[in-house]
Amino acid sequence: MNGILTRTGGKAFDALNVLLMLALMAVTLYPFLYVVFASLSEPAELVQHRGLLAWPVGFSLESYRLVLSNPAIMSGYLNTLLYVGAGTALNLIMTSLAAYGLSRRGVLLGSKIMFAIVFTMFFSGGLIPAYLNIRNLNLLDSPLVMILPSAISTWNLLIMRTSFQQVPAALEESARIDGANDFTILFRIFIPVSLPIMAVMTLFYGVSHWNSYLDAMIYLRDRDLYPLQLILQEILITTSTESMTSSFSDYDKGLIQETIKYATIIVATLPILLLYPFLQRYFVKGVMLGSIKE
Repeated sequence: MNGILTRTGGKAFDALNVLLMLALMAVTLYPFLYVVFASLSEPAELVQHRGLLAWPVGFSLESYRLVLSNPAIMSGYLNTLLYVGAGTALNLIMTSLAAYGLSRRGVLLGSKIMFAIVFTMFFSGGLIPAYLNIRNLNLLDSPLVMILPSAISTWNLLIMRTSFQQVPAALEESARIDGANDFTILFRIFIPVSLPIMAVMTLFYGVSHWNSYLDAMIYLRDRDLYPLQLILQEILITTSTESMTSSFSDYDKGLIQETIKYATIIVATLPILLLYPFLQRYFVKGVMLGSIKE
């Protein structure tokens, strides 16, 4: 009897967990689906619609045509791809070099250097000193301002350092016996055996660069250098859609502005959504490798 009650209780618990996870998934997924459906809807019908949106109201790709034909969005896309590509490559190189050096046993002043690095996670000079520093380095209104100041993330450095500390010492010792130097050991041993953590770092840094808009808002004045997220901010917050709707009547402008906002969100989000599945299988493993020290 007790066994039957135990099995019944276990099945009820599993069913409750499944229902709870499905509810959480629906709550998480629906806002994104709403944006997708709204971006594909007829503007006039969408404005009149009330309640939940379970599918597109009508069907129209006009908003996507207007978004993709907007020179500012295309320029922002190219700028963002540049910042993400160059920035992530620099991030991985600089973080790998720093993590390798700080993960070696007996490195000179290693603990003091780590304390100084971790200190920056809790205390910083603030926005004004940072701006003055960027200005004195002549980085204002330069693409480099979106790449160089964020070359290393302290949190990501700690994760990678911990991961490198778990690489078997025998691999390094045998390489040194064969005459390998530190660069050879790093790029031919440590990085190849740490591909999961490298994939996680690529995802972390890439998403950070893709979503970055505050630095551009502060340090960039040239619109030709604006990243996609800053263009998106203008469209969503200030409703800056005049260049895309100049051929419409005032009434039609008010209608299509809503679907343009939704279409812009999808265009700005889609690349990250397409990239994530290829890196997701490394995600949990890489984070665990970099966060738990044996």
